Amino acid sequence: MDIVALIPARSGSKRIHDKNISPLLDHPLIAYTIQAALDSGIFASVIVSTNSLGYADIARYYGADVPFLRPDEYSQDLSPDIDWVRYTLIKLTEIGMSFDCFSILRPTSPFRMPHTIQRAWKEFTSEVYLDSLRAIEKCTQHPGKMWIVRGKKMYPLLPFGSEKQPWHSSPTQSLPDIYIQNASLEIAWTKVAIEKGTISGEMIVPFFTEGLEGFDINYPYDWQVAEELIRTKQAILPSITQIPYNQQ
Repeated sequence: MDIVALIPARSGSKRIHDKNISPLLDHPLIAYTIQAALDSGIFASVIVSTNSLGYADIARYYGADVPFLRPDEYSQDLSPDIDWVRYTLIKLTEIGMSFDCFSILRPTSPFRMPHTIQRAWKEFTSEVYLDSLRAIEKCTQHPGKMWIVRGKKMYPLLPFGSEKQPWHSSPTQSLPDIYIQNASLEIAWTKVAIEKGTISGEMIVPFFTEGLEGFDINYPYDWQVAEELIRTKQAILPSITQIPYNQQ
């Protein structure tokens, strides 16, 4: 089976300006995801989807392909993933690049390693009757303890449990494990996106990330944490051998 890596890198990030190409250690953030994808050895092609010529130049420097730019209509703050994914897969087919499967690898997960991707691909290919695989991790804060505020009154987010023993008043250890998706990776059949108009479909299997594989950089605080994890050697990045883009 042929699988393509799709790395989304639109410009216009609001929380961290130019987040995808901002330097983490020596290289732009996106470079670590490109390197992990290339080193995993499972992809027929590594494609960066971007609406920026500058981003495209950086992506190509680190070994990714950018055969075309993403239209601005699919690059807005509220643009759903299925829009750019479906556009990209159809456009690739039109230029003679068709794939059985695709994997979304977001640049905001720099600690996702080549072996992470290999492990996920092995799990995906060992399953039958699935639409997709999605990375998840156990919630550190249980949603059974969360609330919605309406005016001066609040309501439990998950109104489960008995009247005498609702979840929000139960020991966390007694509640079922709850998992949250992270930005590490997704893998799906191309036909799911093209024919069903969804990136995940209905039959979704879990991929349990380990350690910092699912660490996601979205806010300045996350960036500071990532730098500290690297400085203290609690986390490692995919190894990049070429000269940093801004020093060439």
